[in-house]
Amino acid sequence: MLKRISAWRPAGALTLLCVLLLTACSTTRRLSEGEVLYTGVKKMNINPTEKEKLPSEMVSDIRTSLSAKPNAPIPFLSPYVNNPFPVGLWIYNNWCDSCGGLRKWVYDNFSREPVLIQDVKPQVRVQMAKNILDNNGYFGSTANYELLYDKKNPKKARISYDINVSRPYLIDSIIYLNDDRKPIYHFIDSVARRQEYLTVGERFCVDSLESVRINITNRLRNRGYYYFRPEYIEFLADSTITPHSIALKLTLASNTPGLALRQFRVNKVFTTIERQSNRVHGTPDTLNTDRGDLIVMRPARLRENLIPSCITFRKGRLYTVRDMDNTQTRLSRTGLFQNIQIQPIPVDTAAANPLMDVYITCKFDRPMEASVEVNATSKSNSYIGPGLIFGLTHHNLFGGAEKLNLQLNADYEWQTGRGRSSVFNSYEFGLSASLAFPRLLAPGFIRRVRREINWTTFTISGSILNRPHYFKMAQFNLGVAYEWRATRHVLNQFTPFKLTYTKLLKTTHEFDSIMAQNPAIALSFRNQFVPQMNYTYTYDRFLERARINGFNFTASVTEAGNIFSGIWALCGQHGEKKLFGTPFSQFVKGQVQLVYSRRLIRNTDHWLVSRVLIGAEHAYGNSTEVPYTEQFYIGGANSIRAFTVRSIGPGSYRAPKDQVNGYFDQTGTFKLELNSEYRFPLVSILHGAVFVDAGNIWLLKNDPYRPGGKLQASTFLRDIALGTGVGLRVDIGMLVIRGDLGYGLHAPYNTGHSGYFNIPMHNAFAFHLALGYPF
Repeated sequence: MLKRISAWRPAGALTLLCVLLLTACSTTRRLSEGEVLYTGVKKMNINPTEKEKLPSEMVSDIRTSLSAKPNAPIPFLSPYVNNPFPVGLWIYNNWCDSCGGLRKWVYDNFSREPVLIQDVKPQVRVQMAKNILDNNGYFGSTANYELLYDKKNPKKARISYDINVSRPYLIDSIIYLNDDRKPIYHFIDSVARRQEYLTVGERFCVDSLESVRINITNRLRNRGYYYFRPEYIEFLADSTITPHSIALKLTLASNTPGLALRQFRVNKVFTTIERQSNRVHGTPDTLNTDRGDLIVMRPARLRENLIPSCITFRKGRLYTVRDMDNTQTRLSRTGLFQNIQIQPIPVDTAAANPLMDVYITCKFDRPMEASVEVNATSKSNSYIGPGLIFGLTHHNLFGGAEKLNLQLNADYEWQTGRGRSSVFNSYEFGLSASLAFPRLLAPGFIRRVRREINWTTFTISGSILNRPHYFKMAQFNLGVAYEWRATRHVLNQFTPFKLTYTKLLKTTHEFDSIMAQNPAIALSFRNQFVPQMNYTYTYDRFLERARINGFNFTASVTEAGNIFSGIWALCGQHGEKKLFGTPFSQFVKGQVQLVYSRRLIRNTDHWLVSRVLIGAEHAYGNSTEVPYTEQFYIGGANSIRAFTVRSIGPGSYRAPKDQVNGYFDQTGTFKLELNSEYRFPLVSILHGAVFVDAGNIWLLKNDPYRPGGKLQASTFLRDIALGTGVGLRVDIGMLVIRGDLGYGLHAPYNTGHSGYFNIPMHNAFAFHLALGYPF
C-alpha cells in the first residue's frame, strides 16, 4: 500500500501544479482601459404586484431577454453559475496569437475572445424586458440593472437585474367596424366577435391582438379576399378613459389597397407539366379537362385523369388559400414532381365581380429512386451486428403515379472471440415487393374520402431467419392495405387482408430438445397460417415546425383468424381448424404509442422528446400461443439502446448459459417501453443527445419453463430494464446519421451482482449506428 501511494505522488503533484498554473492565468490581461469582463448574472428579481402572478411563458421570455452567456457557461446553470476553468479565455489572454507551430494551432482553435459588459448591453436588455411587459398590458413597469464589480479585480463584473411589475391593464370595451356598406366589413366584425382573445375583461396583450389579425386574415383569404394581409387591420388603444383599462377600436389601415377588399372567383385554370430536364422542353400537348387546361410537355408518361383529380379549384367558385394548399398537397403526395408552383393572376379587377386565373406549373422528378439504410450494433460483451436495407422505387410505373417498391433487407450478428463463433452467428434475409395505387380500389362508400391522395397497396414478401445450432425459419406474406387521411392530422390505415405463412425449414437436435421441454414455445414455432386484419389510427401534430410542442399518437389493433374460424364453424368443422392442411392462428393484438416533443428554449433546437409505448396480445380459439413472429421483443437501436435486440425479457427470465443468444425465447405478449431524449445542437449540422430508456416484455400467461416471465405487480418495477447514454447525430435535413452509445444501469435478470445497479461495467456498453431518429 505504501508503494502504491508513493508511486502516485509525482502524478498528484504534477496535477496539482497544472491546476495552480491554470488558476493563476489572468482572464483580463488583454482588456483595454474601460473594458469590463462579463462574468454572469448575480440575481434576476422579477417582482409582480400583490395578488398578481405572471404567466410562466412571460417570465420565461423576460429571463431569456436578460440572460447572456459568459465565456464559460455551464448548461442549465448559466448565467448564474459558470465554469471556474475558462480554458478558452485563458489561452486568449496568455498565449501569443502571432507565434507559430503548435501554439498557433492551439490559439486558433481553442481561444475564446472575452465577453464584455459592452457586448452584453444590459441597458438594451432591460428595455427589452420592459417592452415584453408593455406588450402584455403591464404598463408602468420598471426594469433596472446594476453592475457588481469584483472586489479583487474591478475589470470583472456581474449584473443584477430588478424588474418591478405593475398592475395589468384589462380590456374595458371594444368598438368594431359596424359598417354594412361592404360585405367584407360585416364579415370582419363577425369573425372578430368570436375570437377568444378579444374579450372584455381580458388582459391587454399585443400577441393576442396579432393572433386576432391573423385569424381574421386567414378567414378572409378563404373567402376570396386573396390580397388581404394582417397589417391592414389595426387596433386603436385608449388607456385614458378608465384607470388600468384599455378601450379598443378595430379599424382598417388607411393604406389598405382597394384590391385587398375585392372578392375574387376562379376564372381559368392552366396546369403545365414540364419535363425533368431543362435542356429539352418537349412538345406541348393541350388537353381540355373539367379542371381547366392541362398542358403536358411530350413525350411524358402521364395518365390524363391523374392531374385533374388533384386540382381542387373550380371555375366560378371563390378563390381560396385552402384550395391552393390542398392542390399543392395532393400534387406533392403523388411523388412525381420535384417542384410545384401555383401563381394566381387577377383578371379585370375593375369589374363588379373580379376573376382570378390560376397557373399551376409542375416539374417532373426522376421516376426511379434508390435508398440504402445501414445500421450497426456493437455490445461490450463482444456481440456485433450490422444490418442493411436496400430499396428501389419506381414512382410512375403505369403513368398514373403508381409506386412499385422493391426492398431487400439483411441483418447479421455474431459474437467475436468466445468459443465457437458459428454458434452465435445468425442472419435474417428478406425480400419484399409492393405496388401502390393513388386511389382507393374499394366499394364506392369508401371512395368518398377525397381530401387528399389516398392509397391502395398490394404487398408480397418473404424472409428467412437463421439461428445456427437452433433453427432456420421461412415466412411468406401476402396482403392489401388502404391508406387515407380524414383530416390534415389524421391518417387511417386499414388492412382487410393479410395472410402470413411461417414454416420451420430446419431444426437441430438441441432446438428439438428445448422445444420438448417447453411446449408453450414449441406451439409458437409450429408451421401455421396467420390470416390478419389490422386498423391503425395516427394523429400527428408535428406538421407545424414552429410550434413549441407537438405530439404523435398511434393506436393499432390486429385480429387474426376470427373470420376464418367463423366460416369453418358455419361449415360444421370443430376442433382444430386448418387451412390447406395447416393450422391457422387466432389471436388479438393491440398497441398504442405516444410521442411528445417540447422545445425547451424558444427559437432554438433544444428539444425534449419522450415516448410511451404499450402493447398486449392474447391467443384464443384455434391457438393457445401467439405465433413467434407476432410476439413482442425489445432492445436495439430504436428501443432500449443499452441492450441489443431480443436480449432481455420476458420479465426477469434469463435463458441458461448454454442457450444465451438462442433468440427464440426472448419474446413476450405484453410490452412496455419508456424513452426520453434531450436533443441539442453542437456545431453546424452536428447535434448531440442524452437519453434514458426503460421497459421490458412480459408474458400474460404463466410459463413454468420461463420462470419470472409473467407480468406481476409485486415484481413489476424490478423487472423494468433501465439504460442511459449519449448520442451524436449528423442532421443534413433529408438524412440523419445517428450514433448512440448506451450504458446499462439495471438488468431485470440475475447478473451475479447485488443491488439495483447490477450490470458490470465491461458488459454495460452498447453502440448503435443507424439512420433517422429513434422516435
